[in-house]
Amino acid sequence: MENEKKIEQHRVDQVVAKIKTKLMNKTTELNQAQMERSAVERNYGQNAKINTFEIDDQMETNAEVQQQKQLVAKNLQTEDILDHQVKTLKFLSSSPYFGRIDIHETGEPGPETLYIGNASFADEQNNFLIYDWRAPISSIYYNGTLGQVTYQTPGGKQTAKLLKKRQFRIKQGQIKQMFDTNETVGDQLLQAMLSEHSSEYMQNIVATIQQEQNAIIRDTQHDLLLVQGVAGSGKTSAALQRVAFLLYHSRENLKAEQMVLFSPNRLFSNYISEVLPSLGENNLRQVTLAEFFGKRFEGLKIESLFTSFEHQLVKSDPTLDKLNTFKQTAAFIRQVITYAKNLPADLLQFVPLDLAGRTIISQRQIRQLYQATPTGWPATLRYSETKKKLRRLLRQKIQANVNKDWVTDKMQDLSDEQIRSMTAQLGDDPLIIEQALRRQIVTQSYQPLFEAIYNDYFIDIYKQYSLFLAEQDIMAADAFNQQLEFHRLALADCAPLLMLRDTLTGSGQNHQIKQLFIDEMQDYTPAQLLYLKHAFPSAHFTLLGDSEQALYTTAKSAKKVLHELKKDLHFKKAQLVELNKSYRSSQEITLFIREMLPAGQNIQPFSRHGERPEWLITSHDNWKSDLLKQIQSLKTEFTSIAIITQTAQAAEKLQAQLRAQLKTTVLKSDNYKLPDGIIILPVYLAKGLEFDAVIVFNVSESEYPESRRSILYTACSRAMHSLKLLSIDTPAKLIEQVNSATFKKTLLSNQVLK
Repeated sequence: MENEKKIEQHRVDQVVAKIKTKLMNKTTELNQAQMERSAVERNYGQNAKINTFEIDDQMETNAEVQQQKQLVAKNLQTEDILDHQVKTLKFLSSSPYFGRIDIHETGEPGPETLYIGNASFADEQNNFLIYDWRAPISSIYYNGTLGQVTYQTPGGKQTAKLLKKRQFRIKQGQIKQMFDTNETVGDQLLQAMLSEHSSEYMQNIVATIQQEQNAIIRDTQHDLLLVQGVAGSGKTSAALQRVAFLLYHSRENLKAEQMVLFSPNRLFSNYISEVLPSLGENNLRQVTLAEFFGKRFEGLKIESLFTSFEHQLVKSDPTLDKLNTFKQTAAFIRQVITYAKNLPADLLQFVPLDLAGRTIISQRQIRQLYQATPTGWPATLRYSETKKKLRRLLRQKIQANVNKDWVTDKMQDLSDEQIRSMTAQLGDDPLIIEQALRRQIVTQSYQPLFEAIYNDYFIDIYKQYSLFLAEQDIMAADAFNQQLEFHRLALADCAPLLMLRDTLTGSGQNHQIKQLFIDEMQDYTPAQLLYLKHAFPSAHFTLLGDSEQALYTTAKSAKKVLHELKKDLHFKKAQLVELNKSYRSSQEITLFIREMLPAGQNIQPFSRHGERPEWLITSHDNWKSDLLKQIQSLKTEFTSIAIITQTAQAAEKLQAQLRAQLKTTVLKSDNYKLPDGIIILPVYLAKGLEFDAVIVFNVSESEYPESRRSILYTACSRAMHSLKLLSIDTPAKLIEQVNSATFKKTLLSNQVLK
């Protein structure tokens, strides 16, 4: 094998030399393109300063400016392409590839050796030295074992015989590890990757994609792909590789701007932000659910998932709780749609169109315009026709105001430069110029009303929703109105309120988005998912979740989730992929956390060993000193240490209690990146993240009763190498129920359990 390694290293040296030569050439081209673009921009700036007082000069200058704009755009496009090529070549020069397959395709005279890497690379004779991991033939590396294999090509299925599969770890152009395997992706390579410490950013997994993850990544047949994966199964990583694959597979008709990812929080968005650029792709749009709703309710503070979670921990009115639970269902959304479609004209909550304290079009006029539309038309069509009539009526009012005295007064306030700007290309006829000026003045004055019509501000959708809620329960309407007075909106009201607006107005849909991803989908209600399906009607959905980590909703089986989604969201072709193997945590941690779950035996640990989790039981008097000792011990071995609490308030309190002895950072929902040092964070912010060592704080019976099993499971599953649970005084019975062979129990204080 040592001789084989020398031969492979010689090939690496040759390939890297060719990559560096091409990198040097492309860097020169990029520098040249940047210089050309700068020259064009300087020329553009000079042309823009040409005198535009004379009509001939102005027309000539406009033509030149447009030409310069096109040149700038063309140069920027060339620069972007070259910049992308340079970045790709830089990466390949350090780690050109990670896999090799020797295959003999059916009908070919002899075998062929292919090397698989992050991107394709060909020499000057167009011989492929590296194949992109997303190429059809590369699927053999991920799915095939030695012997006869099949792979999908644009022309259909192709068969081949896989003769050899070799895996590499290459850094700085040097082979660090190399071995042959008959597995889809060998455990040896995976163990090496997973043994590393956690980092600030998620890494791409192209070298270690597992067969079940590859099925997610390369799926192009289904409009709903539901991925139910246990904690640490790589579902988010697979989804991001899926984005890169889809952009490669559908390069001609799919761009990164046509994809959107709903992530659990901003911190997570930043954590995954390096994956796609490392694969040579632009990042897709990322948004949290609260941000998505916030953009549609400007001026209102939208309750976040986290605030909603903390509210659930506090007991409130049972009647309101029951209705809030109903608001989260697909049935409630359907009820909203039915209400909107059958709403009589006299119950529509129109509001007058006012300008500078004067009513220009009254509420009564708007209602009459709506009532004049055919009653047999659907609500959206009647509403659309009413908008057209309102714009027509405004234009009539503009004409009626053109010769009014207030317009004359505004004309006299105009400077010569303003007049020239407003009347360019109108000739010299003073009457034509005056009428044009008057019309422009009135049109500009009425512009806010045109915008109000465009934005549907002539109907009070909040009052309409309040009336709908009153039909369900007057207390619910009162609670909604009270929130509105303080410019707040509960998360449970966002989806039904938007659906009411859209059903009445025919607005709110985005047909440009082709692929939509939702991470931690188990925390989304059926109502929210139904609205997102309505808002993005052209999108294929990839939903990622783990029902056992449901902090805000009730845990359900994967098959039940799929059945409900197909029924409520009307997908034509749906597919469920279950990921049961956990790669994040050591085998000992995985064996412990699976014991917490009723169906935990489905979770398969990866064979990477470490210490058993430790259950530390301390007293109310000694917990602080015991906790500090544990942290100091962990700091000698790990760089990434997290203390996970149940709520934000508990995190803040703990930081204050430790401040005199230990510097810590509390993570908040508006944080964008993971700081260095000891981190304290509430469990809902830990979702999707991973740490070398985790201490779950205050695992007492009062904090973690049976009903909070999913919360404790979520907190524990963040640990990669070390997990400790600290119980103060009365320990949680949940841990007592876990198989004692899977953890180490340590009594830190003699005062405990007396």
